[in-house]
Amino acid sequence: MKIVLSDKPKCFCGIFGIYGTPTASVKTYYGLHALQHRGQEATGIVTRDLNERGKSIFNIHKGEGLVSEVYSDAQILKKNLTGNSAIGHNRYSTTGSSESLNNIQPFVVNYRLGNLAVAHNGNLTNAKELREELVNEGAIFQTTTDTEVILHLIARSKLNNQVEGIKEALSKLEGAYCLTIITDTSVIAARDPYGFRPLSLGKIGDSFLIASETCAFDILSAEFIREVTPGEMMIIDDEAIANRQVKSISLAKVQTPKKHCIFEFIYFSRPDSFIFGHNVDKMRRRLGKILAKNHPVMDKDGEKVIVISVPDSSNTCAIGYQKQLDNDGIPSRLEIGLIRSHYIGRTFIQPGQEKREIGVRIKFNIVKGVLEGRTVVVVDDSIVRGTTSKQLVNLIKEAGPKEIHFRISSPPIKNPCYYGMDFPSREELIANKHNNIEDIGKYLGVDSLEYLTIDEMLETVREENPSNYCTACFSGIYPTEVDVNFKKEMYEL
Repeated sequence: MKIVLSDKPKCFCGIFGIYGTPTASVKTYYGLHALQHRGQEATGIVTRDLNERGKSIFNIHKGEGLVSEVYSDAQILKKNLTGNSAIGHNRYSTTGSSESLNNIQPFVVNYRLGNLAVAHNGNLTNAKELREELVNEGAIFQTTTDTEVILHLIARSKLNNQVEGIKEALSKLEGAYCLTIITDTSVIAARDPYGFRPLSLGKIGDSFLIASETCAFDILSAEFIREVTPGEMMIIDDEAIANRQVKSISLAKVQTPKKHCIFEFIYFSRPDSFIFGHNVDKMRRRLGKILAKNHPVMDKDGEKVIVISVPDSSNTCAIGYQKQLDNDGIPSRLEIGLIRSHYIGRTFIQPGQEKREIGVRIKFNIVKGVLEGRTVVVVDDSIVRGTTSKQLVNLIKEAGPKEIHFRISSPPIKNPCYYGMDFPSREELIANKHNNIEDIGKYLGVDSLEYLTIDEMLETVREENPSNYCTACFSGIYPTEVDVNFKKEMYEL
């Protein structure tokens, strides 16, 4: 029986690409391993090689599960996935059924200009409209994802230059996309003009790499060169290797405002990554400091407040929170009050429905000696449905703390995301089920609950223009026009 172990929003996907090395599949494997946090339902790799006649061939292997599970046999990488270029994908379903093997990326097609495969991170807000147009023109879809729309648009281009055909196809897309595309002669990277999702360029030896996050470069000891700019398409081929310089093409017809997803800093990206011009760890510490400055907690008896995180995504934020309390003269101590198990499989057997909190107990355990008789501040990055947070509070209460205070390093989530995050419906979000934050706190059973406001959250990016960031899931202000039914209808296909 499958148990939901987290009440966090699911991340979209992680993508990786490499050109110019005989060990492309192995390096892609390690890159995807570093990006495992961006998708844990399924993974796939496509490589490009030459057959005995010198003709380009594509090899593919994909399956459900973690990277280490799907490629558990080293021979898959060394014998089945040969070639000097590759792209890879880790998947969480944001559109399309999570249970269809056909929906596992990368997707491969052979069309009049050759072989082509694509891996996509994001969501297209005009996917339904484009899909209907393509079906009316005779297109036959094999999956229920918006990524296949991109494949059909490229294949149906009448242009005889493949790069120009890809550029033409991308010009029809709306919403969020980061892409790695592999052809018979190149690896291509592209990022939407708003720059919703992160994408970076790296180099190892003579090879160029593309990845959703720079942590995928670190595992390979590769050099981070720069981020793929919003509205940019990069061409990596033999010419790029020879010149040590990728070719850059602009996709944006007009200047488009940046709208980076602020949730990447709050929760999604790994703290050791560099995205949107910032170190994620630094930004999370800053979120914690702002949270403490505006929403501090003091012990009523003057004793030290115990600050703990909900591991692992809130660890660095809790460090920032406790440091700011110290700076403001509030007695406090950072402690490990929750121990998180890292050995949970994707599914497990639930021993009896009478213990509804079993999922939380399997994932977390309390350190009673740290929490007993103390005023405890639990720092977390977000609350979605609130069910897991409530069970976590009940678990902490078993240690006998004096008080429990929740501090959240993001504003209340009130709206769905149409750019790649998988939130529950608006009706399921706890911030919409209760009249105010105080009522949410009563539901959770804490002595106090406080969130960052939107303005406080945007203080983290005060060094640049805060309008460069998308806050739609908090504010309801969407950077683009969206069809509010498109995600639901794509899932039901």
